[in-house]
Amino acid sequence: MPLADPLDSAAAHGFKFILDGIEVPKIIEVSGLKQEVEKIEMKQQTKDGKYLIRNLVGRPKAGELSVTRGLTDSKTISDWLKKVMEGDVAGSRKTASVEITDYKGTTLKTYNFTDVWVSSIEVSTLKAGASETATEKFTMSFDTSTVA
Repeated sequence: MPLADPLDSAAAHGFKFILDGIEVPKIIEVSGLKQEVEKIEMKQQTKDGKYLIRNLVGRPKAGELSVTRGLTDSKTISDWLKKVMEGDVAGSRKTASVEITDYKGTTLKTYNFTDVWVSSIEVSTLKAGASETATEKFTMSFDTSTVA
C-alpha cells in the first residue's frame, strides 16, 4: 500500500523485525538493510591500442544484519548462538524479515533474509548510576535477501 501523499516518506521509527515468523519484541534499532552485488573489473586492450576498464556485474553478496533490543530475561538469541557454536548448522539457519510500516502500521516494504544465523551477541555497557536501559545487540549473517 502506498503512502497517503506522493511527497511523503516512511518514518524511520515504523518497523517490525520478524524471526522465523515470530515478531521479536522491544526492538530499538535495525541496521544492515543492504543488498549488494560484486563488481568485476575487466581490463583490456582494444585493437587500436587503447587501454579500457569496464565494470561488469558479478554475483550477489551475502550480508550481515544487526538488531538491538531492550535486554530481557529471554534466552532465545543466546540459545541460538550456542546452537551455532556447537556446529548445528542445519538447526541454526532461520528466516528473518524487516517490515517498514507507515503511520497506521500498514506494511510499505518488506526485506526478507534467508539462511540467517546469529554470529555475535553484545550487551550494552553496564554502569552504576546509569539512567538508560540495558540493550542486547545481535548480529546475524544471511545468504540471500529480497525486497517485497
